[in-house]
Amino acid sequence: MSDTRRRVKVYTLNEDRQWDDRGTGHVSSTYVERLEGISLLVRAESDGSLLLESKISPNTAYQKQQDTLIVWSEAENYDLALSFQEKAGCDEIWEKICQVQGKDPSLEITQDPMDESEEERTEELPETSHLVELPPCELARLEEIADLVTSVLSSPIRREKLALALMSEGYIKRLLQLFRTCEDLDNREGLHHLYEIVRGVLFLNKAALFEVMFSDDCIMDVVGCLEYDPALVQPKRHREFLTKTAKFKEVIPITDSELRQKIHQTYRVQYIQDIILPTPSVFEENFLSTLTSFIFFNKVEIVSMLQEDERFLTEVFAQLTDEATEDSKRRELVNFFKEFCAFSQTLQPQNRDAFFKTLANLGILPALEIVMGMDDLQVRAAATDIFSYLVEFSPSMVREFVMQEPQQADDDVLLINVVIKQMICDSDPELGGAVQLMGLLRTLIDPENMLAPTNKTEKTEFLGFFYKYCMHVLTAPLLANTAEERKDMPEGSAKINPVCPDNFQTAQLLALILELLTFCVEHHTYHIKNYIMNKDLLRRVLVLMNSKHTFLALCALRFMRRIIGLKDEYYNRYIIKGNLFEPVINALLDNGTRYNLLNSAIIELFEFIKVEDIKSLIAHIVDNFYKALESIEYVQTFKGLKGRYEQEKDRQSQRLSRYRRDARSLEDDEEMWFNEDEDEEDGDPLVEKGRSEEDFPESYGKYMEAKKGAANGTNGANSKAATSASATSPNGSSAKSAALPTTPLVKTGLVGLVDYPDDEEEEDEEEEQSPRKRPRLGS
Repeated sequence: MSDTRRRVKVYTLNEDRQWDDRGTGHVSSTYVERLEGISLLVRAESDGSLLLESKISPNTAYQKQQDTLIVWSEAENYDLALSFQEKAGCDEIWEKICQVQGKDPSLEITQDPMDESEEERTEELPETSHLVELPPCELARLEEIADLVTSVLSSPIRREKLALALMSEGYIKRLLQLFRTCEDLDNREGLHHLYEIVRGVLFLNKAALFEVMFSDDCIMDVVGCLEYDPALVQPKRHREFLTKTAKFKEVIPITDSELRQKIHQTYRVQYIQDIILPTPSVFEENFLSTLTSFIFFNKVEIVSMLQEDERFLTEVFAQLTDEATEDSKRRELVNFFKEFCAFSQTLQPQNRDAFFKTLANLGILPALEIVMGMDDLQVRAAATDIFSYLVEFSPSMVREFVMQEPQQADDDVLLINVVIKQMICDSDPELGGAVQLMGLLRTLIDPENMLAPTNKTEKTEFLGFFYKYCMHVLTAPLLANTAEERKDMPEGSAKINPVCPDNFQTAQLLALILELLTFCVEHHTYHIKNYIMNKDLLRRVLVLMNSKHTFLALCALRFMRRIIGLKDEYYNRYIIKGNLFEPVINALLDNGTRYNLLNSAIIELFEFIKVEDIKSLIAHIVDNFYKALESIEYVQTFKGLKGRYEQEKDRQSQRLSRYRRDARSLEDDEEMWFNEDEDEEDGDPLVEKGRSEEDFPESYGKYMEAKKGAANGTNGANSKAATSASATSPNGSSAKSAALPTTPLVKTGLVGLVDYPDDEEEEDEEEEQSPRKRPRLGS
C-alpha cells in the first residue's frame, strides 16, 4: 500500500511503562467476521504480515493525542498506540472509531473504562451525578474548585467527566488568567489553591488537557502555578530558571518552526515532570503515565525530524570538524550531539540502529577522534558520553573504524590511544571519567562480542592491532611508576609525567590499568602471554606489592593469581626463573600477624597451588622459601605444600630406582643375546641379517627358554644367574625391558618419564651394591 496517510507505527506499553515498537505498516478499518465487528487492521509494510487486529469495541476508551496519535487499552495492563505519519490519516481513522461508537469526532477522547461494580454504582446514582458542574471561575470560588478537583481523583468516571468539563468550557485558560490576577495582587491563599488545582488537573492524566496546558501561551503560567506549593515558605523560581538560566542554543539555525516549538515544549514538560512535580506515591504512580507517554512521543518525533534533515546534520558535522570553528561553538556542537544521542535512547532497537548508522555514515567517529583530543574538559566529557553510546550500540563498528585508520608513524592519533590517554590524564580526583573509559575499553577488547558471523577474523585482527599499536600506551604509566631508573621506561611513556606511586590518584589509575590487564589475562591467552614475557610485566607489577595503598597491592596480587590460575607451564617457568614469588612472600611476612584481606588473599594463592598440585611451583616455593614460611601455623597451607613436595620427591626417587633396575636387566639381556650370537657359526653377513629379521620370533623363543633354564637351575653365586632371576620376576619386567629402545638410549642416564603406580617395589640390596653393575651404569 502506497498511501502514506495510513502509514503507522504500532506501539504497546510494557511492564516498565515504556512504549515498545511493534513495527511499521498501513492501517485500515474493515469488518472482520471472526470478531463480529468493525476492526482496526495493521499490515506490515515489509512482508504484509498482520501486526494488529483489534475490534473497535463500543465500551473501549480511545484517545486522540498530538494530532497523530490514537491510544487505547484493550485489557488490563495492555495499552496500544498508533502513531500516524500524517495528520490526515489519523483524522480518518479517528472518525471511523467515533462513528462505530456513536461519538462526536471533535472530541479527543471517547469514554473511560469502568468495571462492573462501578457500572452498578453509577446506575444507582441519579442522572445528575453523571455531570460534573464546575463552579464559576472566580477568585472567591478557588477553594471550592480545588476541593472538587482533588475529590474526583479516586474515581475514573468522575475524572473523565471533569476532564470533559474542563475542555468543553475552556476552563483551563480562565484559571490561568486568575493566576495572573492573584500574582498581581500577591494573593497567597488563592495561589496555593491554584497550585492544588493545576496539580490535580495534571493527575487527571488526560492527553487532551496536556495539549492545552503545554501549549506555548499556557505552559509558563502552568509552571507559575506550580511554584506556589503550600508546603514551601517561599515560592520556587522555576520560570526564572526556564526563561533566563536555561538558554536554548541553536548550533545550526533550525528553520522548521514546528521542530523548534517541539524541542521547547519537550524540555519544559520534562522539567515539570522531573523537577517541579513531587515524586508520586505508590497510589499515584499511574496518574502521570500519559505525561510520560507525551514526552516519549515528543522525543521520538524530534529525533525523526532531525534525522530526516540531512542538510542540518551534514552542516553540524562540517562545523564540528572544521579547524576554524571557535572553541565555544564546538562545545555547543558536541553538547548538541550528546543530547541528540540521549534522545535516541527512547527509540526502539530497529529505529536506534538506523539512527546510529546515519551518524556513522556522516562521520561521527572521525569527528570524535578530533574532539576527544582537545584540551577543553567539557568538550572531552561530552565526547566521551557520545563515544559510550556508540560502543554500547556496536563495538564491532568502532573496532572496524579503528583498524581502517591509516597506520601513521605516530600512534597517538589512533582513536583508541586517544581514549587511553584521556583515561590516563583524567584530572578528576575520583577518576570518574577514567572509570567510564576503562569500561568502554573493556567492551572493545572483550572477545565475547567479537563473534559476529559476518567477520570471523575480527578477534584475531583486532587483538593483533591492539597489542601492536595500543598496549604500550595503556601500560606506560604502570611501567613508568615501577621503573628503577628513567632510562628503563618503555618507548612512548616519556610523554606521561611519572608521579610517585604512593600518590592516591596515581594508585587509583594503576589499579584501573591492572584491572584491565587482569581481564586480558583471562580472555587473551596468546597475545597477553607474549606481552607479559617480552616486557617482564609481572615483575614490574609485583613492585606494587610494596605500595602503602592496600587496594593497589591487592590488584597486583590479583593479576598474579589470574596468571597462576591458568595453570600454564610457560607462565610457571617464567615465574620460577624470575623468582617472582619473593615480593609476594615478603608482603606476607611484612604484614605480620594482622588478619586482613591482604593476608587472606596471599594465603588463598598458595592454597590454590597446593590444591591444584602445581608441582613445579610447589618445588620452587619449598626449595626457596619454606624456611621463612614454616613458622606460619595458623593455617595448614604451607605444611600441606611441604607434604606435597615430599610426596613428589618420593615418587621421583621410586621412578629413578625402577629405571635403574630396568636398565641393569636390559644390559644383562643384551649380554645373553650377544653371547648366543658368538656361539653360532660364521656365515654370510647378508644371509645372517635376513635370518635374524625373518626368524626373530624363533630366536626370541630360544632366548626366553634360556632365561627360564637359568632361573630354574641351581642357585649359583655368579652375578649373571642373579640377574637372570631378577629378569623373570612376577611383575613381568622382562617383557617391559624387551620393549624398551636399543642400548645406546639406555646408557644415557635419563630419568624415567612414565610412572607405573601399580608396580610393586622389589628392591634387592645385594643387587644394588653389586660391584660389577655400578661401573657399567655410569659408563
